[in-house]
Amino acid sequence: MLALLPARARIAVAVSAACATALAGCSGGGGGSSPSASPTLPTVSRPADGALITIKDFAFHPAALTVAPGTKITVINKDAATHTVTATGDKAFDTGQVKSGQKVTFAAPARPGSYPYICTIHPTMTGSLTVR
Repeated sequence: MLALLPARARIAVAVSAACATALAGCSGGGGGSSPSASPTLPTVSRPADGALITIKDFAFHPAALTVAPGTKITVINKDAATHTVTATGDKAFDTGQVKSGQKVTFAAPARPGSYPYICTIHPTMTGSLTVR
């Protein structure tokens, strides 16, 4: 059937078929076992034995965290700048300087209550830790 078409039409059909096959393979819709073209982004999950505070874009994430007394809290700094996680008032906890890319861990206070905290280097960065 294809042989009955003029040469130019046969080329167009062949190119169309090749393009359709290539696109189906790239999109994963071809039914094959080709891997997805989407990149896998690294994730940081909550530590199994504690909680997580991420510092990014000059903010604490989450800004408010509730934990049990003595919970291990991991702080990860994803900013280029150095930061701290320092309780205000009685200074119940202080990570010291957490450099870019660094991870530190501290224990939540044993006494239940609300503990506001700041970055002592950038005091407009604020957060709150509630211990219950």
